[in-house]
Amino acid sequence: MTEVSSEFLRRVQDRGFFHQCTDLEGLDKLLSAGPISAYIGFDCTATSLHVGSLVPILMLRHLQQCGHKPIVLMGGGTTKVGDPSGKDESRQLLSDDDIARNMESIRGIFAQFLTFGDGPSDAVMVNNNDWLAGLNYIDFLRDYGRHFSVNRMLSFDSVKLRLDREQPLTFLEFNYMILQAYDFMELARRRDCLLQMGGSDQWGNIVNGVELARRVDQKTVFGLTVPLMTTASGAKMGKTAEGAVWLNEAKLPAYDYWQYWRNTEDADVGRFLRLFTDLPLDEIARLEKLEGAEINAAKKILADAATAMCRGREAAEKAAETARQTFEAGKLAEDLPSIEIDGAALAAGVPAFDLFRQAGLANSNGEARRLIKGGGARLNDGKIADEGQMISKADLAPEGILKLSAGKKRHVLVRPV
Repeated sequence: MTEVSSEFLRRVQDRGFFHQCTDLEGLDKLLSAGPISAYIGFDCTATSLHVGSLVPILMLRHLQQCGHKPIVLMGGGTTKVGDPSGKDESRQLLSDDDIARNMESIRGIFAQFLTFGDGPSDAVMVNNNDWLAGLNYIDFLRDYGRHFSVNRMLSFDSVKLRLDREQPLTFLEFNYMILQAYDFMELARRRDCLLQMGGSDQWGNIVNGVELARRVDQKTVFGLTVPLMTTASGAKMGKTAEGAVWLNEAKLPAYDYWQYWRNTEDADVGRFLRLFTDLPLDEIARLEKLEGAEINAAKKILADAATAMCRGREAAEKAAETARQTFEAGKLAEDLPSIEIDGAALAAGVPAFDLFRQAGLANSNGEARRLIKGGGARLNDGKIADEGQMISKADLAPEGILKLSAGKKRHVLVRPV
């Protein structure tokens, strides 16, 4: 890997964030000369970001820790279009109210990772709807559309992969890369932002922005991408069999978030410690050498550190203690995820498969039936042999609740009300 002198790029390389750069030598000189502003964009397609967004968020965190200024660009405007990168089909279009609600919910996530304020290295949050909403389409096409070659746009992976798979790509989505390039130029003009960062699937969009700023404003700006994260087994980061691993507490309890990191594959422990924690590199080197049962100690450290960073130290300690009670002490931990069920319905009896679905331990009745048939379902730590078994108040534990388990690591408490 090319040797660099700036603290930020050294850290990016050492911790596994680096993938591509439009001009590594030029960017290294710029970063070494003094503080700069850099941005990453986040569209507002849901009420929370998920673990797949952590790498770019942590890039901004490292940038700030190295004395530079992070800009969080909220895609209030581009969310109305939808980024085709890495997608096989068009996103469902959201209303302005949906986008505003999602944006407000997402805002709080960044405060866990970045320091916002008016200082020279304090992060700021901006909304690209501020400049995109008022664009005159004809003038925009005349002024900026002429700088984009359709031939070249078709060659970028975000477009090419969709076409190769014979999946439809709307003209609306095709405009996305032009809008993202325009975002970069606007931020360079408004905030002297000289660097855009993002996932490797954003490379084409970032390059377009670099070239647009050069052609229109004769300004030199830079692009830097991070590798798309997958686990050692090839699974995409942020997704599990149960669904997305959300960063917002309202979408995913801290205990489940802690468990996600605790369940990291052995081969990923060292890499994830470098990427998702602030632990010193020499300590990580020691931990990733652990083998056999000892690797579990490193996984707990990863889970503690990653959860503390996203949800706070208290939430991490509480989740770790809940896990300890559940798995080591064999107790019924009160802080496990829980649902409420109508007491009258439970008195009459609820089929086991239906209760597992209600508890979120299965996505459908069919999946719940398969879980039970496969021997992976437990009630109060006892195996459920019959998918049609009726669960009632007679099954309540002494604490007055039911403990449902799917496998050894997923548990939900059911409380009658």
